[in-house]
Amino acid sequence: MTQTRHSYTVMGATSHIGKVITELLLQIGNQVRGIGLLALSLTAALAFLLGCARAAEKEASTQASDTTTIEARVAARDSAPSPSAKPPAFPPPFHTESATRFPKIIGWPEGKTPAALAGFQVSVYADGLVHPRWLYVLPNGDVLVAESNTEKLGGEMPEPVRKAIEDAGLMGPSANRITLVRDANGDGKPEVHETFLAGLNQPFGMLLLGDWLYVANTDALVRFPYREGQTKITVKGEKVLDLPAGGYNNHWTRNVVASPDGSKLYVSVGSQTNVDEEGLDAKEPRRAAILEVDPDGSDMRIFASGLRNPNGMDWAPGTRMLWTVVNERDKLGDDLVPDYLTSVREGAFYGWPYSYFGQNEDPRKKGERPDLVAKAVVPDLAIGAHTASLGLTFYDASAFPQRYRGGTFIGQHGSWNRSRFTGYKVIFVPFQAGRPSGPPEDFLTGFIADEAKSEVYGRPVGLAVLPDGSLLVADDGGNVVWRVTYAGSGTTASR
Repeated sequence: MTQTRHSYTVMGATSHIGKVITELLLQIGNQVRGIGLLALSLTAALAFLLGCARAAEKEASTQASDTTTIEARVAARDSAPSPSAKPPAFPPPFHTESATRFPKIIGWPEGKTPAALAGFQVSVYADGLVHPRWLYVLPNGDVLVAESNTEKLGGEMPEPVRKAIEDAGLMGPSANRITLVRDANGDGKPEVHETFLAGLNQPFGMLLLGDWLYVANTDALVRFPYREGQTKITVKGEKVLDLPAGGYNNHWTRNVVASPDGSKLYVSVGSQTNVDEEGLDAKEPRRAAILEVDPDGSDMRIFASGLRNPNGMDWAPGTRMLWTVVNERDKLGDDLVPDYLTSVREGAFYGWPYSYFGQNEDPRKKGERPDLVAKAVVPDLAIGAHTASLGLTFYDASAFPQRYRGGTFIGQHGSWNRSRFTGYKVIFVPFQAGRPSGPPEDFLTGFIADEAKSEVYGRPVGLAVLPDGSLLVADDGGNVVWRVTYAGSGTTASR
């Protein structure tokens, strides 16, 4: 029994063995008094056994400690928050007075371009456009440019904001067309620039899937038959899916992407209001959401919700994870609430309008839906309050330096609800193993002309990567598409 107990009991083994051997030694000593040699031998035996017991106890204790450490590490790993689980620190709501400051667009002076980093160069790829909002590159390298504008503001816009938008000239007739730009010899100077599709309704997202070209109008997803190389489509499109039209400020934009295997389409729809104090968005579950639908328009469902105004969508290279950039809410102060970049989880709710970045409850919706606040997912990366982050494309080419490969570029259209301008640039977010691996970095700047006068040259929006690895940037304020190329580390930045 003692042996069995000692084989399973580690702690306390030394004291028990010592007690047993001591009692045994005393009994023998009483019987063999005067035999010093035997006593000495027994004493040595006792020391040896005690040493073995202590060694065994130490080894077992160490093993137990190591096991505990491993288990603790596993538990810590499993319970540790993911990169998207811990929101950044925020100021309190209404930490500053809500500001209204729309930009005055003055256009680009002759010969001036946005400012690139050292080693990169910027040139005009296409101009003479009318509010070029979004870009799509066809397999043969042709570039489609969606030209559309804010034509009117819905009744949900506060009157001071409406007047400020009108005074800034940020709304008016929309070209409602898609222009095709072709650079056949790849010299960066397109030879073809003509209307590809006309008579659309505020087109934005575009997608080629098989022999169908999909266009996301503000009120519907439509598709047209397409043949490679054609420069114009004149046939009437086929409606695939009705969509709720218009929206708060510029929330009329609709985007569309296909799943990697082409079996599903994903369509983004922005909110109709800022934070739905009017109760309008609550009546339309397709708003502030990303929809999933079959290519023929069947089996539509809400893929993710609580996304106030998702625009750019793209798949991280080498993964099946969809990412989006989202415009967050206004009128909580200069630094609330940050726009964000996030992976899009199926069935997830991202907070709008009840909370932001997890369980930060919006005071204007306090107590209305604690159940939804509790389940709100924390986005992956904050990219600045009021930056109007719209464009998104992952860089899967090889012309840029290695550090850019697999990362994502984001077009920030620029603020209006902040006392000082923010955004008005293209940023880069590095990725590793399919997740953001560092903070956002300025990539293309120089769009602000004179902040004191609220003047800007243009406003970056949509982004696309050409087959040669250069980056295109749609500037709907400057009515131009810029091309960014890498010329080498020894070259001077463009200005």
